[in-house]
Amino acid sequence: MMIGVLGYVYFEDYSIMHAIFQTSYTITNTGFGALNESNFKNETIFFTVFLMIAGFSSFIFGIGVIIDVFTNGNLRALLKERRMLYKIARLRKHFVLFYHNEYTAQVAKQFRENHIPFVVVDPSDNIEEIARENKYPYFIKDEPYQESAFFKSHLSSAKGAISLSKNISDNITLIASVRLYEKELGRTPFLIISNAETRNEKIRLQKLGADKVVATPSLMAKRVSAIAMSPDMENILDEFLYKKDSPITMEEIFIKEDAWSIGKELKELDLREKLSISVIGITEESGAFIQLPKGNKVINKNSKLLLVGSQKGITRAKRVLNLINQPKEL
Repeated sequence: MMIGVLGYVYFEDYSIMHAIFQTSYTITNTGFGALNESNFKNETIFFTVFLMIAGFSSFIFGIGVIIDVFTNGNLRALLKERRMLYKIARLRKHFVLFYHNEYTAQVAKQFRENHIPFVVVDPSDNIEEIARENKYPYFIKDEPYQESAFFKSHLSSAKGAISLSKNISDNITLIASVRLYEKELGRTPFLIISNAETRNEKIRLQKLGADKVVATPSLMAKRVSAIAMSPDMENILDEFLYKKDSPITMEEIFIKEDAWSIGKELKELDLREKLSISVIGITEESGAFIQLPKGNKVINKNSKLLLVGSQKGITRAKRVLNLINQPKEL
């Protein structure tokens, strides 16, 4: 446009406005005859032909760039990511799984079967292919420890973060980053779960802020040992604790210092009849564990009750046993 305007001003002594008008419809090839084309000098004719070819070439080049961006460029990826972010933004109380590997794939499978929402974050360039292969409904390509990954995965509304990298440095960095992000938000603590290969790694990750750390070799050893001593134990675990939509689950609840249930005997609570759960163990504040406590066992402050029963009953027990005043239902 600048070259065209200056050219017509120089060759034909056009005014600036006429030069802009002539250049515009010459470059866009929209027609002639509005001004003084029939009286152009030879120099102006050559100049006009140059502008027409330049305008047409620019148009074709622009179309080519647009097609290339849509088919091979970043625009397609950005549009896909935008659609994914809209879906993730609707999630609440979900888990964010950082780093894809075989552990993540297995956890994701269990989450899908138990209807637990989750987002997978991994920096791999082929994360879309990985997600399709492992049936990840929501995924993000980003460095897990960066704040942009927290934004994209909607971590602020998540229940917790799970870091399953085989590299302890990755897990350490992520745990620290999530705890810092948690402080910035000023929200209730995230549930952070991680994995470790050794006992020392497990202790380090717990000290850094992980709520739960699964030591893979130790867990496998305990499971194999339990099966070796009692072969039917594996069937029990798979049937009742790990099975999809199992009617029975096991969970530990903490009794707070101001709970109304402190000082009450188990038989007074009648949890089996009213909440369809049973207390199969109590861990006292001192650390002593009482298995299969009798009905006259008194509940003490800061103790932990190991419950077995329906998920609905255990969820209700968590709420009502830690109320300050005794609820009517109990």
